[in-house]
Amino acid sequence: MLSIALTGGIGSGKSLAAEFFEGLGAVVIDSDQLARDAIERGSPGFDEVVARFGDSILSGGEIDRSKLAEIVFRDEVARKDLEAIIHPRVREIATRIAARTPQDGVVINQIPLLFETNGQGRFDLVITVSASLEKRRARLAERGLKSYEIERRIAAQASDEQRASIADIVIENNGSIEELERKVLEVWEREILPRSSR
Repeated sequence: MLSIALTGGIGSGKSLAAEFFEGLGAVVIDSDQLARDAIERGSPGFDEVVARFGDSILSGGEIDRSKLAEIVFRDEVARKDLEAIIHPRVREIATRIAARTPQDGVVINQIPLLFETNGQGRFDLVITVSASLEKRRARLAERGLKSYEIERRIAAQASDEQRASIADIVIENNGSIEELERKVLEVWEREILPRSSR
């Protein structure tokens, strides 16, 4: 089984790249979604997060992600505390999903904070999706984030240069959706399929 990490900064287009890889036959594990699942109401993760951050992060009995984000993107210690609760659970679930994948399969783990967690050593191949700050800011603004939220989130992550330093392949995503799809297909055919058939 070929184990691949797909990373990229917020707004880079890594989720869209992951969708294209999934369409080509990869099993995609979305760490962001697993992180959300790990702190769902009724889970041990939920209890730990509320114990650490207090009831002020709740809305209607659920963790309000925007309230939590407001805290952790302003306070590095708080962010590290949250990551210490979430990351081990995400890795455990991802390992279980990968274990169910056929031996000749391709598993792509979509991990935004790969550089920050020094996790590249766990994978056969690391792909990073990169885009200019201007493009990323524009995409995030389209999602409804305010400019100060965008700057905090970008500042809390590694730079494109840092992500590129641990990557085997860099996919530039400053163009159209069709261009990204074409680049993903090229990587799939030239880099991934030959490795997965070894």
